[in-house]
Amino acid sequence: MQIHVNQIYKASHRDYRNIIGLMSGTSLDGLDIFYGKFSGCGTSTVVDPIAFETIPYTSEIKARIREIFAKTEVDFYKVVVYNAWLGIEHGKMINSFLDKHGISKKEVDFIASHGQTVLHAPDHIHKIDGMPHATLQIGDGDHIAKTTGIITVCDFRQKHIAYGGEGAPLAIYGDYLLFSSPTEPRILLNLGGIANFTYLNGHDRALVTDVGPGNTLMDAWAQSRYGQEFDHNATIANSGQLISSLLEALLQDPFYTTAIPKSTGPEHFNLAYLENHINSLHLYDTKPEDIMATLNALTRTSVIEAIKSTLGDAKAVIYASGGGAHNPRLMDGFRAAFGQENVKLISDLGIDPDAKEAVLFAILANECIAGQPLDVAEKDGFFNISMGKICFPS
Repeated sequence: MQIHVNQIYKASHRDYRNIIGLMSGTSLDGLDIFYGKFSGCGTSTVVDPIAFETIPYTSEIKARIREIFAKTEVDFYKVVVYNAWLGIEHGKMINSFLDKHGISKKEVDFIASHGQTVLHAPDHIHKIDGMPHATLQIGDGDHIAKTTGIITVCDFRQKHIAYGGEGAPLAIYGDYLLFSSPTEPRILLNLGGIANFTYLNGHDRALVTDVGPGNTLMDAWAQSRYGQEFDHNATIANSGQLISSLLEALLQDPFYTTAIPKSTGPEHFNLAYLENHINSLHLYDTKPEDIMATLNALTRTSVIEAIKSTLGDAKAVIYASGGGAHNPRLMDGFRAAFGQENVKLISDLGIDPDAKEAVLFAILANECIAGQPLDVAEKDGFFNISMGKICFPS
């Protein structure tokens, strides 16, 4: 409708836009909702946070997503139906967020929705000859737009795939635009279900890659053996002992030696994958806390080795975010490897560690609406492209 086109046109020509950013990761803990004022675009982007909240997923939402999450065989009716249903649920969560924080819908220019990943399938995972990389996020943007009455930008990953990327991780775009420093080389480390990092060396180089399991194996083990969503404060891992043979076997996975940039997900690193290794090593009677201690070591070791391999002799300050940034055993390991002064939280750069990914997708929406081609070489999975599909509320 022309009214919505005019709304986009006016917002694109203002010097700021008020955007809600949404993110729900593979940990399925809930929907991160960030609201802020985004001034400018490109490397001149400035974010003024206004409100942030993680609305936990109910047990019903978690159960339904897990029915179709990272599986090779699912009920296809449920995939289709849950796509619409979750869009409505996300819309309701946004409405509650706005009411709680006293924010008028008239103030909000756009919603930027990442959606809920249910399958991430680059070719090295799906292994179907001649087929491209692929990924699927549910939580339909049109249902969000209709439920909230706000223009919604969604489905960001498909354009990256269309240009030859793997559709993940996309953090490089927001990291480059918001956190590049002309004087300080930086590693932006996201410790979500899957660990990934962006390496920024001024405005000259931007590289991003997945590393391997961040929290996903630890969370799966905590849910399976302890009936809890995650290992809070690494309490379980701290009570266990490292199993060297299991750690060595897990680190032999070919993914770790695959050239970067690369991506992965729970489609590969999952509970069945872990149990296959445990059974192959005949660790049937091993204490579950020892397995957790080993999984924590797997995340620490793989992240440390990947960062050291990328940096070589260079130095960089590491800024951590995501759920794993609250895991003291992980963070202590990184500080031991890189120095206390070189490992910080993204909050030192003005962004809540739990809000970072929601902020980054809001930045992608800002670029979709108001951005210009970036002055950076297209390499290491970085393409000068506009990502996101626009959904009108009427």
